[in-house]
Amino acid sequence: MTAHRDMFVEGRWQRLDGSERIPVHEAATEGRIGTVGVAGLLDVDRAVRSAHTAFTCGPWSHSTPIERAAVLDRLATELERRAEATATLVSRQNGTPITLSRLANGAGPAETFRRYAELVADQDPEELRPSPSGATLVRREPVGVVAAITPWNFPQALAAMKLGPALALGCSVVLKPALETTLDAAVFAEAAAAAGLPDGVLNILPGGADTGSALVGHPLVDKVAFTGSTAAGRAIGAQCGQRIRACTLELGGKSASIVLDDVDLPAFVAGLAESSFRNNGQTCAIQARILAPRSRHDEVLQAVAEFADGLVVGDPLDPATTCGPMVSAVHRDRVRNHIERALERGARAVAGGVGRPAGRDRGWFIRPTVLTGVSPQDPIARDEVFGPVVVVLPYDDVDEAVALANDSDYGLGGSVWTRDEPRGLEVARRVRTGTIGVNYYRLDPGAPFGGIKDSGLGREMGPEGLDAYVEYKSIYVGEVA
Repeated sequence: MTAHRDMFVEGRWQRLDGSERIPVHEAATEGRIGTVGVAGLLDVDRAVRSAHTAFTCGPWSHSTPIERAAVLDRLATELERRAEATATLVSRQNGTPITLSRLANGAGPAETFRRYAELVADQDPEELRPSPSGATLVRREPVGVVAAITPWNFPQALAAMKLGPALALGCSVVLKPALETTLDAAVFAEAAAAAGLPDGVLNILPGGADTGSALVGHPLVDKVAFTGSTAAGRAIGAQCGQRIRACTLELGGKSASIVLDDVDLPAFVAGLAESSFRNNGQTCAIQARILAPRSRHDEVLQAVAEFADGLVVGDPLDPATTCGPMVSAVHRDRVRNHIERALERGARAVAGGVGRPAGRDRGWFIRPTVLTGVSPQDPIARDEVFGPVVVVLPYDDVDEAVALANDSDYGLGGSVWTRDEPRGLEVARRVRTGTIGVNYYRLDPGAPFGGIKDSGLGREMGPEGLDAYVEYKSIYVGEVA
């Protein structure tokens, strides 16, 4: 068992002002594997002031893009050296199957830092624009101090999506990871120090909702980047609106897979691991609603049920596991309650259901569950469950399928499955979401990611991911000789 080294501020580990500590448990065994502190108001103030001083007085914000790119490239190398240990620690904390964790929490963050290093190295932060009255020098300047608040489901990947573009542009950052996955956040501090990132440019605070609220409300924070629940995002958005501060909110989802009548069913089933059951269902963009044509509904339902029954539920550190545990007992109970209430309202489980998976006496496991006999207006078909639970809904024609897909408070992901790709693209264009796939669903790191409606504001990833951390300044220089 290890104790988290409190908070990383001013380039070194420091003790928190308070003494409160929270245990960290292993999702598969329920055993205690560490403890983390909880930052209070004084700690938040120290971290933000550290970032503010580094931004206003330090060399980072005034360095060239090429200089910053060199540091970020070294930081990526340091992350790669620690990738296996980091991926393992994440899987122990949140239950992510190790094969996925090695990609998302091991190799992925290093690739993100390198990608943004390359992007900024190729950009000129200044552009001289002639005009009838003279000329204007348009500058892209870093936004300032960034509060980055990340969830527990993909802690390393989602932190890198914020740290990469923010640091590449010259911002300073205060990172607040989720309490459930705070232990692995130390790798960013270790890598930053080894790479030569100036003191105070990256600060890491442990804590929960109160810590996050204090961080968002600090007067020296210029920008908030948040990934998490829609409820928390709504509160953060209100805080930012009150202070007139920019925010990026990547929130929840209840996305739909539209299975067309000409679907290649084996191809659709093969895609379910990524589209509907990724990371044990603990993924914001998964397609938890499967819309099947009434003419093939029973066939699709049976195929989805067989796939769910075939998932290997087990130890996330075993490479054979395809569905690990939920992150905590509280979250396991929340997912289980969603299933129980749906069954009480008349839903039928054709796979899974309540109760522990066979052979799993310990750990926060849920049986992968497929439900039918559900109204599109039922809470199980509308609310984000964030677990391995999908509902299969029938439709009569494509117009109804699109209407069902769009009849949601969310708008994050989705997919269309058909043998006719042009037809699939036509349907995809009609679905109101920030992302959607045709015959597969997988995030593209070179393209923007984000949602509409209750799924959030702004975009991360791709070159567009830089836009959230830029302020444009126009310098009017008069006539040009």
